[in-house]
Amino acid sequence: MDSKKSIEALQFFVTHLTEGALVHKMQGQIIKSQGFDKLGEKYIGHFGEEMGWVEKFVDRILDLGGEVKFEGHQPREMVCNPVEYVKADLAIQGPGVEVLRKCMEGVCDDPVTYDLLKAYLVDEEEDLFWSQEQLDLIEMIGVQNWLVKQM
Repeated sequence: MDSKKSIEALQFFVTHLTEGALVHKMQGQIIKSQGFDKLGEKYIGHFGEEMGWVEKFVDRILDLGGEVKFEGHQPREMVCNPVEYVKADLAIQGPGVEVLRKCMEGVCDDPVTYDLLKAYLVDEEEDLFWSQEQLDLIEMIGVQNWLVKQM
């Protein structure tokens, strides 16, 4: 087992998932402040869920004898339109799932890390499918009707 590869993969996700979690929290607060409580709470809930994955990844890095790093975050524009945010989030999720799959290939000789990333993949695919479903629903019932459902 190449623990260095596992540590690098996990650190990559610790960094990017922490950033994504913070963005989801802020976006959820923005959306909620517009009166779309259900949608806002959905994204605020993602924060806790994603930080739970960060904790698991950090624990695994430490188990492997690695050093956890807090790497800088990139500035991101907040999106005030709820529909546009679902679209923007989906645009990140799809490629993110593919990166996760590729990382899993690189750690297949480390079954513990592989299984951890596999469980995370299941969670991320659920989020991806939810976003896709929301955009399909918007197309079927219209933006205004969808927004009413998010209140």
